[in-house]
Amino acid sequence: MINDNLNFATSRRFAPLFGTQFLGAFNDNLFKTALFVAISFYGLGQNEWLPANQILNLGALLFILPYFLFSAISGELSTKYDKAKLARVIKALEVLIMLGAAYGFYIQSAPLLFVCLFLMGAQSTLFGPLKYAILPDYLNRKELIMGNSLIESGTFLAILFGQILGTMMAGSSPYVVGSSILLIAVIGLVSSILMPKVPPKNPNTRIDPNIARSTKNLLKETFAQRELYTAIIGISWFWLIGAIYTTQLPTFTQLHLGGNDNVFNLMLALFSIGIATGSVLCAKLSHENLRLGLVIIGTLGLTLFGTLLVWLTYANQFTQLSGITTFLSHGYAWPVMACMTLIGFFGGFFSVPLYTWLQIASSEEFRAHAIAANNIINGLFMVAAALFSALVLFLFNSISLLYLAAAVSNLAILCYLVKLEPKMWQDLLSYFHFPRKPQ
Repeated sequence: MINDNLNFATSRRFAPLFGTQFLGAFNDNLFKTALFVAISFYGLGQNEWLPANQILNLGALLFILPYFLFSAISGELSTKYDKAKLARVIKALEVLIMLGAAYGFYIQSAPLLFVCLFLMGAQSTLFGPLKYAILPDYLNRKELIMGNSLIESGTFLAILFGQILGTMMAGSSPYVVGSSILLIAVIGLVSSILMPKVPPKNPNTRIDPNIARSTKNLLKETFAQRELYTAIIGISWFWLIGAIYTTQLPTFTQLHLGGNDNVFNLMLALFSIGIATGSVLCAKLSHENLRLGLVIIGTLGLTLFGTLLVWLTYANQFTQLSGITTFLSHGYAWPVMACMTLIGFFGGFFSVPLYTWLQIASSEEFRAHAIAANNIINGLFMVAAALFSALVLFLFNSISLLYLAAAVSNLAILCYLVKLEPKMWQDLLSYFHFPRKPQ
């Protein structure tokens, strides 16, 4: 019997994959954050024809663009070749890209760093389908949901640590930033070398160089399968909500909490820790089985604590910013911290079963393609989050209203998901041992 379903976590069939993914996400965010902070606060890339905020928008676009361009090809590559060997090639590319980025920081060249940012987005796109598609090859079905929870929680903690360290390093010597991102890339390559081999699912898969055609065919084939479509919509909604909260969190912290950058980092840390904790607990409560009913609990939690966060803070309007000590002296601080943690916590409940479902519902030959399609739709939903946020802020100039709309909208997506897959509701009832109504 598997002890708490965690014995596999330190084994060679999981630990190297976890390390490779963690270090990749960590390096992505360290590099991106250091670059963006250097542009915002230290004058990197400063010029007369493009302001800093527009440079940042360009950078964000360059990082997410590869998900639309190369996701279909990444699914084809993950099906055609040994995923472990492919991971090593991708990590070797990361080393080369980070070598270029280190030189870019040394000569303070924003154009070179932006090229590296695009290339990092591309290699992350290639690795995306691989990391989730390979899990069912390494883990048995009873281990799979815990494996997904560890990957997801590790990813969010890597993002958090990468952002914090990137912020700290941005103003330091270019040698420090450059050597750090290069060293992490090398360690990630070593970790990928330890990943066990996986026979290719379909060596005869054709790589279609026509990006538009391959993307269209991929989405058409994926959405024709109702279970895959439902899982992808749910996962993409999770990323949309996450994007709304995290993108507006700095401004929300300033306006409604009166906090400086340290308070912002605290809120971001609580959100990320909440997701990590919720992901692991969701897996434990699943008792080694896929429990789609937990998606409903996750959605209700997101709605409840998202609404409560707005209720606690909407009347607050600050013009002067304070540090963590002053923030904690306010009566609303601890309830706000609890809300932010629980929003992340129930986000983990929402997403982990959906990721596992996506893997289980797709065939071995199509699994990497399904995850590639998921990455494309994730990117579209994150763009939609940015556009929706911009529209609400333009019309109403209220982050509170934006956060409230995000919280309440969770109920609409829940109704849609349950309509597509009624067994979510049935699974919730069976989980709590409620009898089904006779047909």
